[in-house]
Amino acid sequence: MNEQPPDNPPSPFIAGWVRRAAGAHPGGRALDVATGRGRHALALAHAGFHTTGIDIRVDALQAARTRALAEGVSLALVCADLEIFPLPLSRFDVVVVSRYLDRVRFRHFIEALVPGGILIVETFTEHQLRHARGPRSPAHLLKPGELRMLTRGVDVLFDEEVTGPDALARIAARRPLSRRSSAAA
Repeated sequence: MNEQPPDNPPSPFIAGWVRRAAGAHPGGRALDVATGRGRHALALAHAGFHTTGIDIRVDALQAARTRALAEGVSLALVCADLEIFPLPLSRFDVVVVSRYLDRVRFRHFIEALVPGGILIVETFTEHQLRHARGPRSPAHLLKPGELRMLTRGVDVLFDEEVTGPDALARIAARRPLSRRSSAAA
């Protein structure tokens, strides 16, 4: 397995959960939301997932394709605006959302999972404003505890918020196998 270049490695949190998900869903389908240059899509593909990356920026997707070819993995890449592009229902075993926030469509990411599928999210909180870099708009920053609220109805496997070196909320959650399971969450 080829490693990610040191200039843009996958998040250790996401990479760890991708490895766990690969054990539970070998050869499954994965979606990397707002894939950018593909750092997490490549990690998913290297873990054995049939991986789709979606992003609005064609230049970033071209860079992801170039990296995938160089690393000998296959990615399906979709250039689309996530605000209007309909995600398929119950299609993916894993959905990764990294440093992207769309509160209105968050349910769509969960609904794109098969029952038992894993959602892995890591994105900025408003505490990032204390740091010199990163997003500044409240539209791109979670309030404390907000990620947990956005993932209501899933079975939370891991949940944390950290303030340094970046202020991030992280969650790994499983879409319930039945409606009865989700009512308890």
